[in-house]
Amino acid sequence: MVNPAAGRGTDLPARTSAALDSRGIGAEVTASRSAEHVAELITGAIERGHRRFVAVGGDGTVNLVVNALLAHPWEEPPTLGILPAGTGCDFVRVFGIPQDVEAAAGHLQGEDAYRSDAGVLEGEWGTRYFLNIAQAGIGAASAITADRLSWLRGLRYQSAFWINLPGFRRTTIDLTVGNRAYDGEAISVIFANGQFFGNGMNIAPKATLTSGEIDAQVISARKRQAPLLMRKAARGLHLTHPQVKRLRGASFSLATTEPWPVEADGEYLGNTPVTGRILPGVLDIKI
Repeated sequence: MVNPAAGRGTDLPARTSAALDSRGIGAEVTASRSAEHVAELITGAIERGHRRFVAVGGDGTVNLVVNALLAHPWEEPPTLGILPAGTGCDFVRVFGIPQDVEAAAGHLQGEDAYRSDAGVLEGEWGTRYFLNIAQAGIGAASAITADRLSWLRGLRYQSAFWINLPGFRRTTIDLTVGNRAYDGEAISVIFANGQFFGNGMNIAPKATLTSGEIDAQVISARKRQAPLLMRKAARGLHLTHPQVKRLRGASFSLATTEPWPVEADGEYLGNTPVTGRILPGVLDIKI
């Protein structure tokens, strides 16, 4: 499943076919036109008996494919391979998969797979699955802005963060994760299944894809503390900061006094409130 817009001016479907052919990997290569088209193509492939799929694009493309797959019942988890293209794919960094189609294609060979959890969010948008990171607050606002800054490539998220920070308002939140709770002011909440986002920021260094729990963080830092916190977060060293609180649990809920935007895998969904949970072992990630 190729997102042709992710090719940075190249013929991404042709590049994908060539990369697979060079490795002796047989596949049906299809290009998607929209989220609805992705769902149609996945449904048709499932009806033809397929259970091994590859998403070619960035985290947003992976999110669309995951949502299309998990909309169907499976007796055994389907297998998902990922070939990063365009602005890249942070989810696969935990596996050391290269950030380009040609180099990553080698990881589709063989039978090695890693059974992974996924998350599901429910809110005004209905139900939405995510594989990597979901956010509410300044992080979500930055992800939305970053979508309009594609020309910055690797600097998109960081630039969007600094654009949004001056005007973004802290608010009081009511967060429950498992049997733990946080009630107080904050500027961001992160719900992590994977570890990396924002072009390599190690935002959830202790998250694991097989834990059966969401790795949540509440960021209550003041805006003047943001430069130091961002530098620490880039290297996964921010969890000891006094204004970062980490909570873990199989389910979660978040309400905010002022509405906050919510995103999942870089895709804007809507505004708080939001509830969610982890779905254990629902996908086999091809590594």
